[in-house]
Amino acid sequence: MSQAQIFLSDVAGPPDTDDEQRRLTSTLHALDHASRLTDLASGGNNFGSVAGGPEDIRAGELCAEVMRSAAAIARGVAAPPRGSTHFAPASHAGDILAGPRADPPDEAIAEFERCTTQLREMLRIHRSATLGAVANGTLTADSALLRVEAVRNLEALSQHAWRSAIHLIGRG
Repeated sequence: MSQAQIFLSDVAGPPDTDDEQRRLTSTLHALDHASRLTDLASGGNNFGSVAGGPEDIRAGELCAEVMRSAAAIARGVAAPPRGSTHFAPASHAGDILAGPRADPPDEAIAEFERCTTQLREMLRIHRSATLGAVANGTLTADSALLRVEAVRNLEALSQHAWRSAIHLIGRG
């Protein structure tokens, strides 16, 4: 992460065109979300220690799918050379802001957004049901709060991964 920040700090002066300004702003947004994702992921969350039900497991699966999609988009942005049919910016500082980037397939973006949205909706329902399980004696308060926090953190990880990837491809 710090290498990207150092690299972007070497971009001298404001970009020359509106398109270059949008690309720089979008790249900075992507970096901000990636930084938040990194902070959250390294925050000592122990998702495996929460013994949950099917909703907790499904939340983990959705988050994993979002992370795989984000990684695929990031690899596509970083890897293919110019002229490729894949999406990517150029490899050196001057070209980061220049030229059009091809987008990943719309289906991939739609699946990415579907998983993120589903996880966000699941969080709301899961939270209510899990906290309600304390009232009916099914769960202890400690267990319920850990489960809610775990799903909330999975949702936050997914949101930051999604937003970072979307900004990387200029759709933020």
